[in-house]
Amino acid sequence: MMQLRDRVSAGLKDAMRNKQADRLSTLRLITAAIKDRDIATRAEGATEGATDADVLQILGKMVKQRQESARAYEEGGRLELAEKERNEILVLEEFLPRQLDEEEVEKAIAEAIAATGAESIRDMGKVMGALKAKYTGQMDFGSVGPQVKSQLG
Repeated sequence: MMQLRDRVSAGLKDAMRNKQADRLSTLRLITAAIKDRDIATRAEGATEGATDADVLQILGKMVKQRQESARAYEEGGRLELAEKERNEILVLEEFLPRQLDEEEVEKAIAEAIAATGAESIRDMGKVMGALKAKYTGQMDFGSVGPQVKSQLG
């Protein structure tokens, strides 16, 4: 399977060829973020740069930032800027795996609790670690945390 960074790179080349300026600028931001992570990873002594899991994490963070910005722009009545953020989110999401629906998230949490043998709130870190290892980019861990807490509670 093609690595995520290769898919981003191919998308960048296509956007250049097709003169899609907005798409191109978003893809350049992704590429810059990946290069930053490569540099940071190598500085920590790793032999290779960012992994696919790192890239998924970067993309997820970028989507979240844009969702927050779009909300702020809408509240401020700056609809054209909110629309720009939403268009960037669409480009970013092309490279993310499909998001799990609520039912799938519930099932994934239950499976992670069973797999880690978690029994109390003290085991929350283990459960979150298991979920992140398997579902990075497929769920919003900010909203998953409280759900894990309630299932362990």
